[in-house]
Amino acid sequence: MFYKTALATSVMILSAGLAQAEESYRIGITQNNVGVDSYQTTYESAFEEAADELDNVEVVVLDAGGDVARQIGQVRNLIQQRVDAIIIWPTNGQAVIPAIRQAHKAGIPVVVTNSKIAEAGLDYIAAFSGPDNVQQGRSSAEMMCDALAGEGQIVQVAGQPGYTTAMERAQGFEERLAEACPGVELVETQPADWNREKAQRVMENFLTKYDDIDGVYAGDDNMGVGALNAAKSADRAAEIVFIGATNFAVGYEAIERGEYYGSIYQSPVDDAEAALQTALDVLAGEDVPKMNFFETPKITADNLAEFDKPVF
Repeated sequence: MFYKTALATSVMILSAGLAQAEESYRIGITQNNVGVDSYQTTYESAFEEAADELDNVEVVVLDAGGDVARQIGQVRNLIQQRVDAIIIWPTNGQAVIPAIRQAHKAGIPVVVTNSKIAEAGLDYIAAFSGPDNVQQGRSSAEMMCDALAGEGQIVQVAGQPGYTTAMERAQGFEERLAEACPGVELVETQPADWNREKAQRVMENFLTKYDDIDGVYAGDDNMGVGALNAAKSADRAAEIVFIGATNFAVGYEAIERGEYYGSIYQSPVDDAEAALQTALDVLAGEDVPKMNFFETPKITADNLAEFDKPVF
């Protein structure tokens, strides 16, 4: 099974890499907004658990609460503490660049996790570790094309405006949709900020506005299931294909029930462990690629049994 094998391999690599480390390190991490969804909560727990297993690593775990100014202050605080490395899950890929540049000037390597920063800041980071969000969007578009046989009218429920992950997934989806099935028309996109209740309200508005909706693409399953719930309440779910990205437990269950066509499998545990391993590889002086993506395959009813149900 792909996911179980990949996860076991990643844990083995992590354990082997960390076991070889002899020097002690103090690593600070500032996250985007742990309280906003269960993915980030699970990520934080997995990161702390991975660090706790190591005798030579101490971590300072911070949460920006979605506030760019707070995150910038946290990075500056970590610089003052003289941590050995900083891991940042950026609240805004552009706004955090000055703080990252400050860490770079102080000689502290920065690893960006999960969501990329703007291209202008790449010279100041040691590496990025996370999913390829553009590819995730492209993969979701391919599933939509398959589900609709190349024709139909769809809407998009996007993530948080200005947030890199949301923009990249939308970009990948829209570009691939136009390439692979020009007969599928994206009639409107509205943000729901990764929130299920907001997504339900957005979908309610779509259902009122459009008599014909053949498909819905959501930036994650949390929002996708919100859209599904709205369609079920309007007794229109059976006529609509639902596709998401970042497979949540609720999305997995909806695929099992046959209510949700597909999603992209992404593990917050893999995400967290990869970020910590990347930081340690950088500190150990290894030749680390600038971009480090872990695999995020398509998941549908056809291959659902190959994947463990997400814990978030």
